[in-house]
Amino acid sequence: HHFYTRRNLCILSYLYDKSNNSTMKFTITACLIMGTKMSRYGSRTGNVSGTLYVPSLIKCLNMLEYIKRKLYGAKGIVKPLGTISNFKHGDVFLQTNSLDDILVMPTNSVDYIFTDPPFGANLNYSELNFIWESWLKVRTNVKPEAIINKVQNKSLLEYQQLMTECFEEYYRVLKPNRWMTVEFHNSQNSVWNAIQESLIRAGFIIADVRVLDKKQGSFKQVTTTSAVKQDLVISAYKPKESFKKEFLKKAGTEETVWDFVREHLDKLPVIVEKNGMLEKIREREPYLLYDRMVAYHIMNGIAVPIDASDFYSGLDERLIKRDGMYFLYDQINKYDNVRIKSELEPIQFNMFVDDEKSAIAWLYYQLEEPQTYAEIQPKFMKESNAAKHEKMPELAELLEENFLQDDKGKWYIPDPSKAGDIIKLREKRLLKEFEEYLVGKGRLKQFRTEAVRVGFARLWEDKDYKNIVKVGDRLPKSVIQEDDKLLMYYDIALSRLE
Repeated sequence: HHFYTRRNLCILSYLYDKSNNSTMKFTITACLIMGTKMSRYGSRTGNVSGTLYVPSLIKCLNMLEYIKRKLYGAKGIVKPLGTISNFKHGDVFLQTNSLDDILVMPTNSVDYIFTDPPFGANLNYSELNFIWESWLKVRTNVKPEAIINKVQNKSLLEYQQLMTECFEEYYRVLKPNRWMTVEFHNSQNSVWNAIQESLIRAGFIIADVRVLDKKQGSFKQVTTTSAVKQDLVISAYKPKESFKKEFLKKAGTEETVWDFVREHLDKLPVIVEKNGMLEKIREREPYLLYDRMVAYHIMNGIAVPIDASDFYSGLDERLIKRDGMYFLYDQINKYDNVRIKSELEPIQFNMFVDDEKSAIAWLYYQLEEPQTYAEIQPKFMKESNAAKHEKMPELAELLEENFLQDDKGKWYIPDPSKAGDIIKLREKRLLKEFEEYLVGKGRLKQFRTEAVRVGFARLWEDKDYKNIVKVGDRLPKSVIQEDDKLLMYYDIALSRLE
């Protein structure tokens, strides 16, 4: 009762007591929040969403007038309720259950899914139900609530497990070869990685990630400098049953790699235009194709049959490359016809060099034009800011391990035919470094994250799940949670040992 003025509390209590059907109760409960002291005074009436915040200046609404508007106004509920009642039985399926209780929905029955799931610890959903719970005299069952919440003893691990269970239900009801869109907002890499891994574990294949600008920000987005101002939209699809059967049937052979790549490229858009220019489709780039291929093999419990160098050279042998992207033979004409008329949108490169992986990516961007060590070094020093745990190699070592030098002393990006040998030599050095992490106990204070990635991949290939978990337990928890590849290997290895 502290949330209401005496006048509004009396009016709502009287109307609620007189409500003798579900439609009336539905109407009254729809007005409960705006009837509180949380309603702001100003040009825009309304409460601050996602909070139980009482402003310094409140607006005590006339509840009788407000209920009339709620029923019959431009955004009233009478018209939509009338439309819903006109639907024929079987045309529409309305359900307000939790995702862990939708067994009434048949398997392979849904054409498309759009979901806006809970984002880690962004909102305390069950606590925000307090007003409605007080009137309805019910309590939210928080056990299946997918959230990071200290009071509920739910960490990132519990949140990820609950999200995986939800995505598994989505996967079950979605028809094969159909799509799901996931809108996501969270500023933490660890939560972002948890969502991606949950999707992949459920069986989905991620095909696109792009930014959604909603123009109007939330309360946190507007008032907090660290808040991410835009949401991400993930597009993922459920592969055909025939593809999955063939994939499992060919397990252990190189065919699974190229079957996956062809299936994945077939699902990706060929042309994406923005402001009259062609946009580069990152999912068609070699590194992301390799990541998706590896993830799909691991999540299905299958060893990855080829290494990175063979994969990259295989792309050039089997597919057509344009502007750093790969296409199937029946897709390339469509791309070329548009490319003749349109320019490729320039890439806005803005990267923090905080570990070995980002340093190599930065060097690839810089060395599109060959440069000497003396030309690169000042720029690298300016951008480099290694994380506390990262054992960052010197610039000279990074260049020697990943690039080639010409007669004039300029470093350049190797062509695909020579890149394979360089990758293999580099992996050999990284594995030697990783062997040191297998020995000893206690936390690793400094290490090469790239060496851990390569080491985990080799241990997975050898089915040595015990040592993956052993080294993973020695790493800082934040490193595992914020690196999608390490998290994937560690989580799956852990589940194999249980």
